[in-house]
Amino acid sequence: MARILLDTSAYSAFKRGREGVKRAIQEAEEICVPAIAIGELHAGFRGGTKERENREGLRKFLSSPRVRLLAVDEEAAEKYGLLQHDLRVAGTPIPTNDIRITAVAMRDGLRVVTTDPHYKKVPHVVVDLYEAG
Repeated sequence: MARILLDTSAYSAFKRGREGVKRAIQEAEEICVPAIAIGELHAGFRGGTKERENREGLRKFLSSPRVRLLAVDEEAAEKYGLLQHDLRVAGTPIPTNDIRITAVAMRDGLRVVTTDPHYKKVPHVVVDLYEAG
């Protein structure tokens, strides 16, 4: 596995020590994290009892030379429109932020590493699904 994109659930599973996700991260040449997932993580940190510790852990993770933060640009926004439309027409919607995350993966040709099975509804990207618990 050369280049992967971590969604929010995969980062959380990694921090909880889930073996499959840990192995995917260890084997990856490049680990990409969309800014959308960072926002979701910060929202979760605020609701938890270890906000400072979680923020520091994320900062340390993001500082790795193998980790790259990905922004949403016009190309990703266009892909979001395609994905959102296709999923609606197919009757298989997924959460809006996950469509945005998938659009970034699609733009950059990345495999999505996740614990959320709804990503499998998106035929436009390759998804590596790991158990959450």
